[in-house]
Amino acid sequence: MISISKLLCGLDAESDGLRYDAGGESKKPQITQRKQRKPVVVWNLTKQCNLYCDHCYAAADTETATGELSTEEGKRLLNDLADYGIPVVLFSGGEPLVRDDLAELVGYAADRGIRPVLSTNGTLLTEERVERLQRAGLKYAGVSVDGLRERNDAFRGEEGAFDAALDGIRTCLDAGLKTGLRYTITDRNAADLEGVVDLLSDVGVDRFCFYHLDYGGRGAGIRDADLPPAEKREAIERLCDLTRDYHERGEEIETLLVGNYADAAFVVEYAREHLGEVAAERIFEYLRRNGGDPSGERVADVDYQGNVHLTQFWQGYSLGNVRDRPFSAIWEDDSNPLLSALRNREEHLTGRCADCRYQSVCRGASRLRALTAQDDLFAPDPQCYLDESEILGDAGTTPSASAD
Repeated sequence: MISISKLLCGLDAESDGLRYDAGGESKKPQITQRKQRKPVVVWNLTKQCNLYCDHCYAAADTETATGELSTEEGKRLLNDLADYGIPVVLFSGGEPLVRDDLAELVGYAADRGIRPVLSTNGTLLTEERVERLQRAGLKYAGVSVDGLRERNDAFRGEEGAFDAALDGIRTCLDAGLKTGLRYTITDRNAADLEGVVDLLSDVGVDRFCFYHLDYGGRGAGIRDADLPPAEKREAIERLCDLTRDYHERGEEIETLLVGNYADAAFVVEYAREHLGEVAAERIFEYLRRNGGDPSGERVADVDYQGNVHLTQFWQGYSLGNVRDRPFSAIWEDDSNPLLSALRNREEHLTGRCADCRYQSVCRGASRLRALTAQDDLFAPDPQCYLDESEILGDAGTTPSASAD
């Protein structure tokens, strides 16, 4: 994740230490004081969902799938994650609220010192469920809203999903649970970007996660709906402008970019144009600490059957199964050729990525998109929208010259 509200507006956040080794600079209590050394783990604890979304990376279904980890198996997984030093577990799905033991598992994670957070479509967030989850120790709920009413409901295959999600968000906020809005941009909903940002402000949400479409699950089937790179760049610029506008009006919305580390390079270029070279160099240093695309390193996924994946979006390839070996053993096994290659990707990147001066803050962005679109794990990400002068260094001063 790239926090443009911190980088462009100086907004403190509880993840400053986790993300930038900058916990000592923040006035807010920190998840961790230092940058994470172990991955955030997404646990897709069910494949079942009450909706059927066009872009679902987990290819969730409305029926229960066989082979879900049981409550006791889940607790064994959480024990291993805690012993290994995992800072955060993101309970996801499918729709995690379809599992009756969600609050029990959230509470178990919290008791073991793992920060439990939730990814949900929001439609099942009743007052009773929110109260139980909050009492169990849930720290945050991220609710997906992919456009305004008409477009969101078309994406999710159910009329009324938008209003139900907003009701869920309001329920969380009324209970005092930190809540964010998640939005995945495509050519179907790009026109709603400003409306979605205005919506979260109107509802009272102060955290906005802007996701790029990754080509996993059903997302691979709609990759032709991804924005062309030039339009993607325009959307990121609009979001940077919107974030600065809100902060100048005193509304401290935390805005995060997720899923395309070309964004890191763009934010430096944007800062140079709008804030000056000193700010651009400072921002570059934060992003260098952040380390670029985290697949196979700072983010991991465990699916509903216990298979371990490089990220939550990369469900088609398993590193192993926690029923056979602990997550910690699987994640530390550098004999896996794909895992090893990703952790040393700078040696393998080709084309624009191999020559890019922003490689240290991007690391080639999504290897899954490259593999899906071009059948080449180390080809350039097809959604890189930087121009040649930005990649090669003919535009402005190179931040890395002083930062490195």
